[in-house]
Amino acid sequence: MRVAQVNYAFDTRLRDPEALLDRYATLTGWSRAIANAAPDVEVLTLQQFHSSANVTRDGVRYVFADFLTLARAAARFEPDVVHVNGLGFPMRTWLMRRPLQASSALVVQDHASGDPGAATTAKNAVRRSLMRSIDAFLFTTLEQAEPWHRARLIRPTQSVHDVMEASTTIAPLPRGDARSQSGVTGAPAVLWVGRLNMNKDPLTVVDAFETALSPSERNARVRAPGGGAPGAVKNDVPLATLTMVYQEEELLAAVKARIQSSPLLKDRVRLVGAVPHDRMAAFFSAADIFVVGSHHEGSGYALMEAIACGAIPVVTDIPAFRAITGTAVGALWTPGDASACARALGDVGSRDLSGARQRVMDHFQRELTWEVIGKRAVRIYRDVVQTRRGGPTCPPP
Repeated sequence: MRVAQVNYAFDTRLRDPEALLDRYATLTGWSRAIANAAPDVEVLTLQQFHSSANVTRDGVRYVFADFLTLARAAARFEPDVVHVNGLGFPMRTWLMRRPLQASSALVVQDHASGDPGAATTAKNAVRRSLMRSIDAFLFTTLEQAEPWHRARLIRPTQSVHDVMEASTTIAPLPRGDARSQSGVTGAPAVLWVGRLNMNKDPLTVVDAFETALSPSERNARVRAPGGGAPGAVKNDVPLATLTMVYQEEELLAAVKARIQSSPLLKDRVRLVGAVPHDRMAAFFSAADIFVVGSHHEGSGYALMEAIACGAIPVVTDIPAFRAITGTAVGALWTPGDASACARALGDVGSRDLSGARQRVMDHFQRELTWEVIGKRAVRIYRDVVQTRRGGPTCPPP
């Protein structure tokens, strides 16, 4: 089976194709994963760029060119399936469809493509026409397709499939080494990794952390991943610390002010700022708990990396995070609800976390590795191609 992966988005500041491949771990990771998923899979990756180039890396061919040249290159490849990254390129996706053979299937993957309900009626009318050429859509979870159905941008004849949009190659480090390298301490050690913006909602998390530091006995109703029953918990974590790693600093001044206003927080919250990705394994491995306050996400790269290293998720109860955490040990809480976050931190933080760490890492190996994602993607591709060609579909995985 021949698969052409197409990526139109790129950072225009990148001037060299090799630098782009070094930076775009999701692009190269997906290509390797599907290439390794079955012996009959051949992959060509097509990347829009401001200059032309051909690169081979890890046995996968990458073509860099303008979008019209990419469409012609895809047609020459005679793919069984073309996989386009992102729902935000309907015109270029339509142009990609035109030179392809009728037997080639066209699949588009959501990458936090936004709410189609926010678009104008006229814009959605144009998109609706252009998106008719698509055979199937991929989302992290089927719930994320619902707004696209409501906007009639996905038609009943077009299939929708759930598959993670990425994984990670990050690996856990020995706990002592991780704590020494990262400076992360605390009992429990709570880690935040994410932009300091309204969507990630750091102020709600900081408020919750302050509450969790206060010794008291409370009744909490915290839902475990996988739908576990809520119940009364003790949310006292007086020796906890919160380490915050971030790049975007939209709310940094507000976060600093909030920390300085609280005697409890001043010595317990550490603002680290940006950390090179090759050092992040130490932070994730040193942490007991990973927390973030997102109101919406396409998936959750930092969350997956945290789980890979054994940090226990205490994250918001949103579709992407429910899909990632599955039945892993941890807790889900309502976005924007500092009290619920505090109860979740207290519930998880008061447990014996040694065995929980291994269960979290086991969950990653079963459900979230590149190998698992690549095999699922190839099963979906085969099913979509069979449907396109009028044959029987493959049995569900």
